[in-house]
Amino acid sequence: MTSNVSVVVAKFEDLVALGLTHLVTEDANLKLLADRVAPSAMERSIHQHAPDVAVLNFGSLTSSAQVFQLHQAFPKSRLVVLANRPTAAECNQMLSFGATACLSKETQGRDVVHAVHLASRGMHVLPRSAAGGGNLNGMRVKGSDLLTPREADVLELLQEGAANAQIAQALSIGLETVRTHARNIYRKLGISSRKDLARLAGAEAALAEALNGA
Repeated sequence: MTSNVSVVVAKFEDLVALGLTHLVTEDANLKLLADRVAPSAMERSIHQHAPDVAVLNFGSLTSSAQVFQLHQAFPKSRLVVLANRPTAAECNQMLSFGATACLSKETQGRDVVHAVHLASRGMHVLPRSAAGGGNLNGMRVKGSDLLTPREADVLELLQEGAANAQIAQALSIGLETVRTHARNIYRKLGISSRKDLARLAGAEAALAEALNGA
């Protein structure tokens, strides 16, 4: 495993927070720089400490776009997202926005630590999905499948409900190029259409609301 991996940990529910702090401090190859970092202070904390890995609480994110923003601002800090029983689509979306790992808060401690080490080396980690999707258990490593900057621009306009022609005009690209970007975005997010994208956004908002209320 990689030695001297520096870590910043977001604010979590008390039991999860205690567990994460214990896991990181007990591992001789991990160095905890800051923990229980409030959502509003995470960007400042990453800027201040420049950690190898930042562990984010999905429930404290206002949207997955925050993951993209942090990834763009601090590309050298790997982002590990923990969520309550995330689905395959939700985890793939996190990775598409720049997270290096997405795991359930129910993942066993040794697997969380292993994921942090893998993430520090740039290896993408997801829960192991059962056949047919659904909630995920265990862990698997996958290759890079991030959105390109242009795909991120197209995705933002798709989420706003813009038509392909409007996207082409806004970004000064061809209509067929928009369609190609859209197909790539759907593939990377594990969906197949605008309707699926809308449902995914709705599920993300509902999960975030539920986690924030927990």
